[in-house]
Amino acid sequence: MEERREKPLGENFDFPPSVLDEIQKNIEEIILNFDIPDANKFEVIKKINFMYSQTKYMTVTDALTGLYNRRHFEECLEREFLRSKRYKNNLSFAILDIDFFKEINDTYGHSAGDYVLKELAYILLQTFRKTDIIFRYGGDEFAVIITETPIEKAIVPLQRFRRTIEALEINYCKQKIKFTVSIGVSEITETTNSIHELFENADKALYKAKENGRNQIIHF
Repeated sequence: MEERREKPLGENFDFPPSVLDEIQKNIEEIILNFDIPDANKFEVIKKINFMYSQTKYMTVTDALTGLYNRRHFEECLEREFLRSKRYKNNLSFAILDIDFFKEINDTYGHSAGDYVLKELAYILLQTFRKTDIIFRYGGDEFAVIITETPIEKAIVPLQRFRRTIEALEINYCKQKIKFTVSIGVSEITETTNSIHELFENADKALYKAKENGRNQIIHF
């Protein structure tokens, strides 16, 4: 039987940001109507706004890696796709995952697997620009929206990332862990009609990279 694992606290927040915005707005209006000194009202609103910001952050963030989560991915990809189409900007998109990640979990344990995911997320953040958007899509699968960049230039940081991972040796509880990643890349062209098509092209390229032996980049 497959082991069931509890979700981290952050993954239990499943409210769309628009709903949270409406709740926060209503709470502020209620407090402003209280028969208490204005200074007290503003102090309460300040604390509630801080709590609201924390909650909203948790709705778009993966609790383990600190990267954006799948929900935020869907919103961002659509936004960047529409922006690219409107202004005729380049846009590349990459999907990557860890080769034989199940073997890491089976050999070293799930805690080691989680540590590997966090290290990979850190290296992604160090590799890409602040204008690029990085997500943990699910499990050991990650996605990167590489803004205003054609595919031939997007492959440069992706190769740098792949080589960094290939050379990496993680020390975890006196165990040395090595792993590689496979990457699929696509880009918006004049014939790309939807984010679904952009995603599917990258996903097909990732599948091809796996099929061809892993630890490589394939572009569609």
